Amino acid sequence: MSLRRPRVIIVGAGFAGLAAARALADAPVDVLIVDARNHHTFQPLLYQVATAALSPAEIAWPIRHLLKSQANARVVMSRALEVDAAAGRLLTQAGPLDYDQLVIAAGATHSYFGHDRWQTFAPGLKSLEDALAIRRGILSAFERAEMAGLEDAEVAVATFVVVGGGPTGVEMAGAIAEVARDALQSEFRHIDPAAARIVLVEAGPRILPSFPPSLAAEAQRRLSRYGVEVMTEAKVVDIDASGVSLSEGKIAAAAIVWAAGVRAASLVSGLACDHDGVGRALVGPELSLLGHPEIFVVGDAAAVTRPDGRPVPGIAPAAKQMGAYVGGLIARRVAGRSPPPPFRYRHAGDLATIGRGAAVVRIGSVQLTGLVGWLFWGLVHIYFLIDLRARFFVALDWAWSYVTYQRGARLITGD
Repeated sequence: MSLRRPRVIIVGAGFAGLAAARALADAPVDVLIVDARNHHTFQPLLYQVATAALSPAEIAWPIRHLLKSQANARVVMSRALEVDAAAGRLLTQAGPLDYDQLVIAAGATHSYFGHDRWQTFAPGLKSLEDALAIRRGILSAFERAEMAGLEDAEVAVATFVVVGGGPTGVEMAGAIAEVARDALQSEFRHIDPAAARIVLVEAGPRILPSFPPSLAAEAQRRLSRYGVEVMTEAKVVDIDASGVSLSEGKIAAAAIVWAAGVRAASLVSGLACDHDGVGRALVGPELSLLGHPEIFVVGDAAAVTRPDGRPVPGIAPAAKQMGAYVGGLIARRVAGRSPPPPFRYRHAGDLATIGRGAAVVRIGSVQLTGLVGWLFWGLVHIYFLIDLRARFFVALDWAWSYVTYQRGARLITGD
């Protein structure tokens, strides 16, 4: 008689993966978390690393540290390659791993809509590496402009283009404007950083399409006040080292940020199941694959529909809810208890910060803008940071930046 406990493998230690692992803390199972990186990243604040407001260590923590008190959890730092559903095996770079229950929380990556070569010139924002690359590109652009200004008193200051008018694009554009207008003031001798051109490009009719039109209009008004040019119904047709080509013409750019689309990770798009248009797995009411109740897909990797037919958004609260639901379901399953009701997403609200002292917030019928919205946005993000130390230092950094107009992580690192 085998005394081996059921093994639950969780692929990915993002919001969904960690929530699933923690929901299994008291279950009689062995939990194995597989991730190619050794840290969990608080992705909603990645753009603050990319714009020098925060340092990487303030929004990322070692996975082993986060799970050190969970006796039934073990971490394997390796990349998951493929799922052999028939054999109940996950293939990784470290070798095959057998599972009894599998939770795929592999997240999503950038989608360039069939133009993958654009990634070389327009990095997206999904990891710390991405954020540091974008920070390097933004700060280096000002340095190049200063060098050019040594020879030409009429040199044009850098142009920055952000592609995509969702929350990430809006937050990036506003933050770049804040860096140029405030943080770099009086630090250069041959250029005026505040004269930098920042362009936000959106293919749709308006920015923040998931927000009410009134909040989207308020966000655009605020961006314009900060000097950001908002171009709607502007389709990108090409991106190269010199800039962004639109259907209306070309914008020469010193740095480009891609915030226009995502697709599921290759592990998910390779599953033998139905997928949606961006490669996410179509799952059932219990977030499992059809014909494979032992395989669950959660977070940005899953295509889940709400009762009203709208998709569950790819945001942190949704990922946490899915992970906690699946973890609880597995715990009940191994204990021989009846399964919980089908997964039901609870939408807490929509938030996006625009820049210094301004944000747009919708919580049910309540809408907040301006400084009140910004304070609420900040409190929510501080609350959801994982540990007390991170909350303290992020709050301190934000307060210091607000009072002094400075950003303390303006380091150009890497190649």
